[in-house]
This record gives sequence, C-alpha cells and structure tokens, in this order.
Amino acid sequence: MSAEKIAFCFPGQGSLEAGMGRDIAHAVPEAMDVYRRASEASGLDLVHLCFEAPETELVQTDVQQPALVATSLAVLAALRSHGHEPDFVVGHSVGEFAALAAARAIEEEQAIALVRERGLAMAAAAKENPGSMAAILGLADEVVEALCQKITRVWPANYNCPGQIVISGENPAVDECCSEAELQGARRTVKLRVSGAFHSPLIERAAERLRPAVEKARFSEPIAPFMSTVTAKIEPAQRMAALLVEQLTAPVKFTQAARELMRQGVKVFVEVGPGNVLSGLLKRIDRSVKAIPVGDLASLEKLREILHSA
Repeated sequence: MSAEKIAFCFPGQGSLEAGMGRDIAHAVPEAMDVYRRASEASGLDLVHLCFEAPETELVQTDVQQPALVATSLAVLAALRSHGHEPDFVVGHSVGEFAALAAARAIEEEQAIALVRERGLAMAAAAKENPGSMAAILGLADEVVEALCQKITRVWPANYNCPGQIVISGENPAVDECCSEAELQGARRTVKLRVSGAFHSPLIERAAERLRPAVEKARFSEPIAPFMSTVTAKIEPAQRMAALLVEQLTAPVKFTQAARELMRQGVKVFVEVGPGNVLSGLLKRIDRSVKAIPVGDLASLEKLREILHSA
C-alpha cells in the first residue's frame, strides 16, 4: 500500500450523471445499502433517481444534492470494502456533507437528511431572490475580486483553481461582471446551469432555514482530519454546525484548501463520486499530485492498481 498521504475529496453540484452509482451498487452490497438508507432519510427514491432517471429529473437543486451525496457515500462504501481509507477528507460545497460522513463526524442518514433540507432551502431562496452564477476563466483571482468590488450585487463564489473563479449574484450584475472580465482579458466566461446565486449573500434565507436543522445534528470528532473549504483549515467537531450554515453564503475556497492539504503532505487525491471535475481542478492547482476519480467499478479497480504500484 502507498505510504503517500491520501485525501478523499467529494464533488459538489454539477457533477451529476444519469445512471450514477448503478454498477457499483449492483456489485457491492454495502454501496446498495447506502442508497436504501439514503432514500429513507431523504424521502426520495434515490435508487430510481440515480440509476434510472434521465438527467433532466436530477438537475433540480433539491433532488440533485441528496442524489450526489448518496452516490459519493455509496462509492465510499465500495472503497472501504476494498480496504481504502483516507488520511484527510475535503468536499466542494455540498460535498462537505459527504466528507463529514466519510470522517464519521456525522451519521450518513443525518447527512442525507440535512442535504435534502439544504437543497429545499436553496431552491426556495433562489426562487424568492433570483440570481445566477458564471465561471470566469483565465484571469487572476485578484482581478476578479476587484471587479466584484466595483460592481454591486456580485461576489466571488468558488475559487476552483488558478485562473478559474465562479462569480454569483443578481443577473444584471453577473452579466456586467462577465463583460468587464472579457474586456480585462478573460479567456472566456461561462454561465452555469444553476437555479440561483449560490454561495452569495442573496441566499441568506436558505442559511436561516438550514440553521435549526444543522444545530440539532450531533457532530463527533472526525476520524480523518476534515479540511473546510469555507476556511481552508482543518476544523474540529464544535465548528462544524456553524461552518455548514456559513458555507451557503460564503465562497468555496477549494484552491486554498487543496494547497493546504498538499502542504500537509497529501500527494494522492481520490475523487469519490460521479464525474471528474475535482480531479481536473487539482491537476491545475498542482501538476505533480495524483488525482484519481472513482465513480464506477472500472475506476475502483484502476485505483487499486495505482495505489499498489505507488
């Protein structure tokens, strides 16, 4: 087994795929068990949604979030059944709930129930206070931050990797910021397929709605250190409830969190769940690290080969 430190990282909204988790769940009983328990905890038929439903049924925020986290936790169960354990955990946005469950800081069912409430709260806040998000590619973070300070009602929302920041805010402000960014030399700007201005003060109502549910949850000390993408620091159990509420309106500092993990000796990042978004970002943050997406049986087998040859 590799002596290099390993972080399990858990993707956020946007990494969904139709049929996600199906082959792993059919091959690994522990993974199927996660879907069954998650369906009960969320009140959704996640087996049907993840394995059979078209992507159009999955994109709604309130469905997508529990479906994504359940799939990440099912893949995690398969990884554990193969003997893989993380030295650190980190999650992008809603992925933090999967990361905390992976570190046994919160029960899996409780994580899924909170994520269902979070999705409903965000969808309601977005309807009430409409907005949008856009990725700005090819500008330094400071340039985008300066644009957000100059244009009112738009904020940096995700620090994904050097040269890729997502902004969030009111529709006209996001459009203006994209135009200004292109004038400043951005390679391109891409509007995201999301239903609101997430990770901005515009969805403060969602944070208020989620707070009581999160404060009722029981958090234990994580068995693998939890790297927060709100603070880009290792955080203890007593900070978790406050951070999960703050996370809704605060930017996701994925670049800073990943760099801090690298400073702490992480050389291998395993992306646990559908897609390979985080693996791509990690390679842009530092080409020397190994970033391995695991979302199906083939990638699970490949991971074993990579770690044994390391």
